[in-house]
Amino acid sequence: MTSANSQSMKPATVAKKLGIYLPATPQEFQDSSITREEFAELQANPPEWLADLRRNGPHPRPVVAQKLNVSISGLARGGVEEALTTAEITALLQAPPQWLVTERATHAAVRAEAQRVKDEAAKKQAKKDRAQA
Repeated sequence: MTSANSQSMKPATVAKKLGIYLPATPQEFQDSSITREEFAELQANPPEWLADLRRNGPHPRPVVAQKLNVSISGLARGGVEEALTTAEITALLQAPPQWLVTERATHAAVRAEAQRVKDEAAKKQAKKDRAQA
């Protein structure tokens, strides 16, 4: 059996955990497996290429969706299939197309409904707890 420190991860897994777009990483990163120690080091002391990717992109779809405040499905409905740079995301936010306005409203409504359901469940649980006390 190996220790937890000697486990390695595929580059795609590490890129996902770091929130970066794998095809934009250096070839040596894409071709190697990364140990958990190396991953921790990347998080603690990111090299210049990693800091630049996080700052300027291109960003993977989950990061793009978060920055635009829409769902990943909303990106697909809006026709955004590829990674976007920070500049492209900023341009979309400064002059939002109709699909983005619609998807942001939809996303906000879904989040509000999820919060309402969560709050209602908490109220029911509190009422149940008071009844048992």
